Amino acid sequence: QVQLVESGGGSVQAGGSLRLSCAASAYIYSHYCMGWFRQAPGKEREGVAVIDSDGITSYADSVKGRFTISKDNANAKNTLYLQMNSLKPEDTAMYYCAAAPQYGLFCPLASAAYNYWGQGTQVTVSS
Repeated sequence: QVQLVESGGGSVQAGGSLRLSCAASAYIYSHYCMGWFRQAPGKEREGVAVIDSDGITSYADSVKGRFTISKDNANAKNTLYLQMNSLKPEDTAMYYCAAAPQYGLFCPLASAAYNYWGQGTQVTVSS
């Protein structure tokens, strides 16, 4: 059973920073795509950043240069991170961690490709 548990959300002012964490089941780190997605009220869920089993990353254009996805599986920690800097009010959303087996060379940003999801953590950015 794959389990993903997010933490680290909160409320910040525009220009501030937050770091999200996602604790993942140990075995999903090999041959899995992992990523962060977000959904604002009244909008569809969108891909924010993904990382493949080799550490190759991909970002949505709206967060490039501001957000950084990383993972740490040293000492059996198995944690996915999203460092968010220079936050904007339009970054306000529920943020979800997700995972899926990696079948191709690249991990997709499309949420439909992911079949394991965390419960989400709220990020609110005020102007």
